[in-house]
Amino acid sequence: MNKVLITGASGFIGRHCLPLLVAQGYEVHAISRHPLQIEDLDIHWHRVDLFDRIVLQKSIAEIQPSHLLHLAWYAVSGRYWTGLENFQWVQVSLDLVRAFAECGGKKIVAAGTCAEYDWRYGYCQANVTPIAAQSPYGTCKQAFSLMLESFCQQTDISCTWGRIFWLYGRYEDPNRLVSSVIRSLLSDRMAQCSAGVQIRDFLYVRDVADILVQLLSSKLVGEIDIGSGIPISIRSLVECIATQLDRPNLIDFGAIPTKSQEVPLVVANPERLRSELNWYPQYDLANGIAETINFWKQEVVV
Repeated sequence: MNKVLITGASGFIGRHCLPLLVAQGYEVHAISRHPLQIEDLDIHWHRVDLFDRIVLQKSIAEIQPSHLLHLAWYAVSGRYWTGLENFQWVQVSLDLVRAFAECGGKKIVAAGTCAEYDWRYGYCQANVTPIAAQSPYGTCKQAFSLMLESFCQQTDISCTWGRIFWLYGRYEDPNRLVSSVIRSLLSDRMAQCSAGVQIRDFLYVRDVADILVQLLSSKLVGEIDIGSGIPISIRSLVECIATQLDRPNLIDFGAIPTKSQEVPLVVANPERLRSELNWYPQYDLANGIAETINFWKQEVVV
């Protein structure tokens, strides 16, 4: 049985990956400072601080994983885009990968970001669209991806770098767009939004997790875009939420000024997902929003 080590296992994407990894037959070892209690899932939890290099190396040596799904990164809402912590995570990630290689690991899938691209091109495609990160987050992710690629070439490790576009869904940070709008409407409060003219690419988190897990067992290597390929305006996204909750009167478009440097269009090209992984989303926007609303109905205290 293949052993997979997953970082960020208790995070937004990671917790959706866990049941999928188990279903794929992996022996799942999850690293987290805050292990989850999940019934009916056979997960081996390891309470490890990734910044503690010695403990990390010892833990990986004991686990002896064949596969690595690296999702952990600095992700504090409202701060991760510019946080100096991003630079620390480059070194932490390199320590992780080196320890994995020293124990004979064979396959790595790591989470990148669309923030690595030059967004002025609008439609983004791996190995086609220029890289020109405009934030510490995008810059550090790109720096790690370059070092990871070189390292894996030297150590004969198969590696896939998944550039994730926008996502939403169950367990999302309550302050992010989709969740914050849903929570406001469920509490009968006005949801303050920008004019919503920006066009983006949104994918339900369960679909994102499914892609990552499938990549782990596939022969695909290199950079791959993880998105729907479907352009949707922020306004249309918010209106979908308001329609499902029957509260269109609680949306205040234009209450938040649109930033002058806001890029009008950023959309993924999912061609490799379709042609090489034979992957198509299980959730369209309406279904994904409905799932997210149902989640917050159980969480929101009015």
